[in-house]
Amino acid sequence: MCLAVPGKIVSLSESASAGRLGRVSFGGAIKEVSLAFTPGAGVGAYVIVHAGCAISELDEEEARAALAEFAALSELGPD
Repeated sequence: MCLAVPGKIVSLSESASAGRLGRVSFGGAIKEVSLAFTPGAGVGAYVIVHAGCAISELDEEEARAALAEFAALSELGPD
C-alpha cells in the first residue's frame, strides 16, 4: 500500500546532487523533498509527496479537503 501526503512548500533550494528541493510543511513537521517531478511548484504551493518526492501539485481547496480527511482519521484513534 502506498501513501501520498499533501504538504505546503515553505522554501526552495538547489542541490548539485539532488536538483531542485523544497522544504515542505506537513501540519508543522518540515521535511525536505525533491521537486524534480513538479518543476512549476513554488513557495506557497501545495504538493502531494510520496517517498520523498513531490509527485503532483494540487490547489488549496483540494489540499485543505485532504488535510481535513487526515485529521478526521487521526481522531479515530489507534484501533
